[in-house]
Amino acid sequence: MYNISIQSMGDEIVFFDVETTAPAGAEAGWRFWLVEFGAILVCPRRLAEVASYSTLIRPANLSAVSARRLSGITREAVASAPPFADVASRIFEILNGRVWVGHNIQRFDCPRIREAFADIGQPPPEPTGVIDSLPLLTQGFGRRAGDLKMATLASYFGLGQQKHRSLDDARMNLEVIKHCATVLLLESSLPQILWSKKMESAGVVTRSRANAASCREEASRKSPPAAAASHRVVPYKKDRLGKVMEKAKEALFSAQGARPLNTFLRHSRSLLR
Repeated sequence: MYNISIQSMGDEIVFFDVETTAPAGAEAGWRFWLVEFGAILVCPRRLAEVASYSTLIRPANLSAVSARRLSGITREAVASAPPFADVASRIFEILNGRVWVGHNIQRFDCPRIREAFADIGQPPPEPTGVIDSLPLLTQGFGRRAGDLKMATLASYFGLGQQKHRSLDDARMNLEVIKHCATVLLLESSLPQILWSKKMESAGVVTRSRANAASCREEASRKSPPAAAASHRVVPYKKDRLGKVMEKAKEALFSAQGARPLNTFLRHSRSLLR
């Protein structure tokens, strides 16, 4: 299944996600193999998706792909997909020279992209900045929703169940960031009131046991480390949002100057009007 609507459009940032096999033994090469890539281009001023691309990928070692996988990315499904070499130029065009955004991408997705390009002897795409929503939310949002897995955050905000498909997960990541930013803006406005109410009604929302069992293979690869998140026990100050987004600022400043993030924050504030 392929959805191609990417064009070079300017200063968009790219939310992306990869799905892979899980290292299963020597016969699988003791490594991850890409089986799907998905990305959306997002206008940083309006937080609007302007283009998308997704493709299944046939790995060099087809036996490494599970014959049964609830996300639908099975051995049979990828057998007729193009090899990475056939889609590498498209993926390079999407990623190279843009700000990359994703959940836990510094630890997982970025290394997988580099490995895939190394496999075909081509230089990998290079970002102008990287915004990893896992450390960003660890610093600013904390464990109020439970752990910081994408599935848990999506459940907390009522965004539905994570599908563990690249394009769907990239879109879900954008929505999670929007919701987290709105909560932080509200709390920074009236911390004494909204913080106390949050503490009174706080509950840890995690994936159901059934969902966790069905998605164990996907979650085991991309789950954040157990010690990644810390729980805040003090209210946010009024200038907290600026500190929360500091890492994102640094990435965008180096790539494009201050304007994109400032407009990101202006858009977030407009949600409250």
